[in-house]
Amino acid sequence: SESIDSANAVRKLVSVDKVDLVFGSVQSSNTLAGAPIAQKAKVPHLTPASTNVKVTEVGNFVSRTCFIDDFQGAVMAKFAFNDLKAKKVSVIVDNSSDYSKGLAKAFIDEYTKLGGKILEGDLAYQQKDTDFRSLLRKLKRDNPDAIFLPGYYTEVGLILNQARSMGIKVPFLGGDGWDSPKLQELAGAEGIKNNFLSSHFSPDDTDPRVQEFVRDYIKTYKAKPGAMAALGYDGILVVADSLKRAKSFKNTDVQTAINSTKDFIGVTGAITIDANRNAKKSAVVLETTSKGNIFRTKVSP
Repeated sequence: SESIDSANAVRKLVSVDKVDLVFGSVQSSNTLAGAPIAQKAKVPHLTPASTNVKVTEVGNFVSRTCFIDDFQGAVMAKFAFNDLKAKKVSVIVDNSSDYSKGLAKAFIDEYTKLGGKILEGDLAYQQKDTDFRSLLRKLKRDNPDAIFLPGYYTEVGLILNQARSMGIKVPFLGGDGWDSPKLQELAGAEGIKNNFLSSHFSPDDTDPRVQEFVRDYIKTYKAKPGAMAALGYDGILVVADSLKRAKSFKNTDVQTAINSTKDFIGVTGAITIDANRNAKKSAVVLETTSKGNIFRTKVSP
């Protein structure tokens, strides 16, 4: 999952394959690498999961069907301050990720506005790092009430595992990049306890539409769906709905249809794409356990 490969993939799709629409990517850094190429070629580009604020600022042919980091960052800041009563928080950032840096900024802005204190410290890592003990020793000395860790589950799981083995017991909080069944496996039985994340979807939602999706997903993949599965499912349904409504398959007609999506009911909630080509949607806060994520609360925009 490299940004340069994402850019090359989009370049091939628009110049060689002559596609009518590009769907993806998941990671914001990858979408930010590919979206300018689609924008320049005036090919509609729809991401189901890239939450960095800058994604849709690339241009009018770039849209998304998920909420943005400004929203989920504020959700987790309020949860830390109001629900967990955390008065001082450390923030660990993946310096190689636009997603991580954007989400960290949104959290810090809201948390300090509420009156919380951000503990300073050089707490940063790079994707594909595997040993975080030096970073965690610094964090342990700071003695925070909670730790905000906006990253992807691949590194987050290892950080949780190593933190608990070093005696760091305070809650970790994160965003939708945590939301994968693999997180439990990487974090281990102790690492996964007493942590919280914001996400787009909970398989425990009692909505009949959600439960039908969960049953079909388990039947096919032998595991409960995470947020990325649900977002991908809804995103491609919005594509199909837009193509049905479009006057033609011309690029401008397809993009107009995507951007006029209103109250489309998916498994992640109602999807309306606003004037900035972002989706206004609710977020859920989940607690991580060894048996999976538990629904804690739902927050509307």
